[in-house]
Amino acid sequence: MSYVIECNNLSRVYESYRKEEGLINSLRGFWKRNYVSKTALAPTDLKIAGGQIIGLVGANGGGKTTLLKLLSGLIYPSSGEAKILGFNPWDRKPEFLRRISILLGQKNQLWWDIPAADSYNLLMRIYDLDLAQARKRVKDLSEILQCQDQLHVQLRRLSLGERMKMEIIGALLHKPDVLFLDEPTIGLDIVAQTSIREFLIEYVSDHDPTVILTSHYMDDISQLADRLLLISQGSIVYDGSVPGFLNRAENKQKLSVELKRPPTTDMSLTETLTLKANEKIFTAEVAADEMGLVLEKILSVSSVHDLKIEEVDFEEVIRDFLQKGLRNGANVDRLPTRVSI
Repeated sequence: MSYVIECNNLSRVYESYRKEEGLINSLRGFWKRNYVSKTALAPTDLKIAGGQIIGLVGANGGGKTTLLKLLSGLIYPSSGEAKILGFNPWDRKPEFLRRISILLGQKNQLWWDIPAADSYNLLMRIYDLDLAQARKRVKDLSEILQCQDQLHVQLRRLSLGERMKMEIIGALLHKPDVLFLDEPTIGLDIVAQTSIREFLIEYVSDHDPTVILTSHYMDDISQLADRLLLISQGSIVYDGSVPGFLNRAENKQKLSVELKRPPTTDMSLTETLTLKANEKIFTAEVAADEMGLVLEKILSVSSVHDLKIEEVDFEEVIRDFLQKGLRNGANVDRLPTRVSI
């Protein structure tokens, strides 16, 4: 199988100067500096086939954006190599740049003080596109995103959701084969998030690009991603499908019970859960295999007014997994990073 993206031992280490406050320490820094190294991305092997949406998830500072910047050639690695569409990304060859696009959710690629339509005209010439075809593409994409009326409004006068739609059109203007999306729905309301998700699903289905998507909104990942990469402290700790991750992670459910007659003394339900004395409403996350035992103990002391059992959100499962890894440090239960799909 041929892969669109291949990484071998790819890593990035940042070195920064650490200085204590005060004028004397500033002067001392001219002769003796205290440097600190931070591993943003540990040596990583990765293979990604074409036509997939890869969900890249992790805590802030985990290495997500570093990986995207390395793959797009914006920064150089400390070690290792990568091939994107057969190109070395750090060469930044025009032939390579015409086939990729990167959208950073917190940075604008379009010009702030002019309408998006004028920015697109500049991008058409930068990428040496056929003007008639490119303008038709802007028209088609804006119709799908339902933002035709905003094309001729100054970018800075648009709402955040409207600006993000403009940025997405700009990123897709030259029909990239590989698309890097770094939190494209950050700060958007639910309506705008849903609109962009639906657009991406339709666009990938029609044009078959390879997409690497980072997001703090787990609905983006669960609804869009064919494959999940979970990164923590610079290392990939899970590489596989979203359902596979859910099966592997600790399966919990949310329990909410309103009691008619709460117990008069504390009652142990599991090793970690206790029903407090006189507690009329009890809510907790309970391991699925312990739910039956917990309910049996609760019902043995009181009948209930109301009982509700819900599945835990995907976002909470991710957070628990990452927090477990941070607590365990080097002993985190890692899956191999040499998985390819």
